[in-house]
Amino acid sequence: RFAHIFSACAALALPGVAIAASPIQLSSDIYVEKLQKQDGGKSSVVLEAPKTILPGDQLVFVVRYKNVGSQVANGVTVTNPIPRAIAFSGTSDGTEIVSIDGGKNWGHLGQMRVAKEDGTSRSALMTDVTHIKWKIDQSLAAGSAGKLIFRGVVK
Repeated sequence: RFAHIFSACAALALPGVAIAASPIQLSSDIYVEKLQKQDGGKSSVVLEAPKTILPGDQLVFVVRYKNVGSQVANGVTVTNPIPRAIAFSGTSDGTEIVSIDGGKNWGHLGQMRVAKEDGTSRSALMTDVTHIKWKIDQSLAAGSAGKLIFRGVVK
């Protein structure tokens, strides 16, 4: 079952880029956050490539982008689905916009509402996020690269 969750995470964590005939190349990696004991009894946080993942594991997703074209790229938007087996827990910079309905509507989490069965609504939570989107504000010169990071917890 857990190997299936990992496979689902790897397959669904593939980002997309919104540019016609895009010169932007994307890749992503998933890491498990682990506490590693050091000499002297202290612990430090390390990121490891996951061999197996279990409910409650903290994951770090790194999305790398690079302009492989020969021209400057402007208006780059990177969209990433959150795997169903993962509860979104934030990004490294907080500049993303999110969707809580599979990518139909977008906004900042604090402004979104989730409809309840009784007809009322509640504020959206990080665990409601289904997709994240980053708009890269600066122009990307040919050959330039960067990375976007988000975190999640295995459900």
